[in-house]
Amino acid sequence: MISSDFKVRYQGSVLGYAWSLLRPLFLFAVLYIVFVYIIPLGKDVEHFPVYLLTGVIFWNFFIEATTQGSLAVVSRGDLIRKISIPRYLLVISSSVSALINLGLSLVVLFVFALISGIMPDIQWLLIIPLVIEMFALTLGISFLLSTLYVKFRDISYIWEVFLQVGFYASAIIFPLSSVPIKYHAILFLNPIVQIIQDARYIIATHTSVTIWSTVNSFAIFIPFVVIAIIAVIGGLYFKRRSKYFAEDI
Repeated sequence: MISSDFKVRYQGSVLGYAWSLLRPLFLFAVLYIVFVYIIPLGKDVEHFPVYLLTGVIFWNFFIEATTQGSLAVVSRGDLIRKISIPRYLLVISSSVSALINLGLSLVVLFVFALISGIMPDIQWLLIIPLVIEMFALTLGISFLLSTLYVKFRDISYIWEVFLQVGFYASAIIFPLSSVPIKYHAILFLNPIVQIIQDARYIIATHTSVTIWSTVNSFAIFIPFVVIAIIAVIGGLYFKRRSKYFAEDI
């Protein structure tokens, strides 16, 4: 299913799989020009281009995984009616497909970091737990969205609006240090902010604001609790409704 997903997605495209890397790079190029030369938001941030690209890559993975995941069940309705397969594989395959693209994008990010003069560090390996954390978050959301989309097709439009709002609410294009400190704890309620800021700390600059440097209590575990709750609710709701998919699609 992962293989067929890649083939269908890039069928008829001249550049094919290269688009999985070119899309985030094009977005990064536009943001780089705007926020480095026109509106220099990151002038005080060390290695800001790498800082910015890190956020763009993780955000693009979130968009791709959840958008494709929301359509995973409906888009394979014929398969569900003809073959008895575990329904959860439909969502997982779309998420893994996005995960492969994330892996390729991270390779580009590391190369770009080296070109920018950042020395490789053993801490770069800490990006792996962050990828796992992001994957768990997107998978839980995908289970929930794919289940809802079977009956409520408006979900796709609602989710598009949410993603537009989330882009600005997740500190993708501006350094979190530019936000008043009193709002940091609120922003870190969003697990995506915690993941991206930690990734920036690991790869780009140790001046990146992280939840570990902002909150000094058990509140540091809130993003992880939120992810766990979303994953459990999404998984259980998907399991409960999956037996009706063939009838509802």
